[in-house]
Amino acid sequence: MSETLRLLSWRYAAKKMDATQVVPEEKVERILEAIRLSASSSGLQPYQVLVITDAETKAKIRAHAWNQSQVTDASHLLVFAAWDHYSAERINLMFDLVNEQRGIRNEGWEAYRQKLLNFYPNRTPEENFQHAARQAYIGLGSALIAAAEEGVDSTPMEGFEPEVVDEILGLKALGLRSVLLLPLGYRATEGDWLVNLQKVRRSTADFVIRR
Repeated sequence: MSETLRLLSWRYAAKKMDATQVVPEEKVERILEAIRLSASSSGLQPYQVLVITDAETKAKIRAHAWNQSQVTDASHLLVFAAWDHYSAERINLMFDLVNEQRGIRNEGWEAYRQKLLNFYPNRTPEENFQHAARQAYIGLGSALIAAAEEGVDSTPMEGFEPEVVDEILGLKALGLRSVLLLPLGYRATEGDWLVNLQKVRRSTADFVIRR
């Protein structure tokens, strides 16, 4: 078994975290870097990640996240927040960044820019938000793997009230909407009913369809 597969077998969605343990900042930074380097549609990276360590803010979020203790017991709470719309400004920002970093202007690339400018801004904000939110899930996948490689527990959460979390974090003013919560911490040795149970997944034969 490869090391990556071993770590994925080790990881699980921790139901209770040890509030006395703090994830070292260098580990958090490497997890964030894995998210930043994730794939996204057209390379637009249409979401951002907020890192919440303030206890009062985490407590406010927990009250609107089904009172899940991991929100406050984790040393770091990541909030994935997607763009609320694809504007021409946002699209141009990313294309200009590519041109600046690569030091060239490619005719095909500029034609693709115009294609996106003619497409995304003409869709409804909700359509574009849903598309951006799906890109955030790609980043989540990278975060789960990176956290496992760092020996850090993580618990992806959709069980929260996005509108309230948006208000708590002031996301509307940033043109963002919350999509996912990801507490980072260390599993508690007691009080987690799932910690010692066997990991169960469908067999490869049942899961993979080959044609």
